[in-house]
Amino acid sequence: MHLQESGEMYLETILILSERKSFVRAIDVGEYMGFSKPSVSRAIGLLKSGGYVTVGDGGGLSLTEEGKRVASKIYERHRFLTKVLVDIGVDEETASEDACRMEHVISDKSFSAIKRYFHYE
Repeated sequence: MHLQESGEMYLETILILSERKSFVRAIDVGEYMGFSKPSVSRAIGLLKSGGYVTVGDGGGLSLTEEGKRVASKIYERHRFLTKVLVDIGVDEETASEDACRMEHVISDKSFSAIKRYFHYE
């Protein structure tokens, strides 16, 4: 299953929330992202059927190995691109917003080249 940007954002959000707390629920994801409960439920259902997320008995969300791989990749891009943009003079808020868009479209090849250029690899 090929993930669209929104699916990647959900996985990244679950990863971020799971670093902050041990039990992440769909309602937590919705609050963090500013999305409605039906939107989150639909997205979680798609991620579950795609093998990216599991839902425990108490409604707790967990990333599968593939879900963790994708989420970690996107989150690394977000943090790195934000840092680069801030380092070249972009304010933090704009840098984070721009990185959020860039993280989903940049190729692995280009991302690796940028990391090498900035000596982060």
